Amino acid sequence: MSAHIDPQIITQNGKPAFAVIPWDEYQALVFNHTGTNEEDVWFPNEVVKANVRGDSLIKAWREHFALTQADLASKAGMKQPALARLENSHARHRKATLAKLAKAMDIGIEQLIE
Repeated sequence: MSAHIDPQIITQNGKPAFAVIPWDEYQALVFNHTGTNEEDVWFPNEVVKANVRGDSLIKAWREHFALTQADLASKAGMKQPALARLENSHARHRKATLAKLAKAMDIGIEQLIE
């Protein structure tokens, strides 16, 4: 990751009200957040329906974003057959793999945990 950049502070009535940080730093904060409360994790209705139907969350999210397996695999830095195995396997996945897929789809890793 790049060097730390000081945030821009926006004040209202002479008091700090907002902090503007670079997008990459924001993403790092979001992806490195550990004590996520289940109430903070959201799923679109289409993803829930696909998961209830039996699709893995990886496949449900991929289809929600209208990505092909090849598209998502490329964005996540893996090969398409590996992604196909991950989508069809209900075995536990490595956290590092889920993190790559979550980042490629711009969602939280918690949204890929079954």
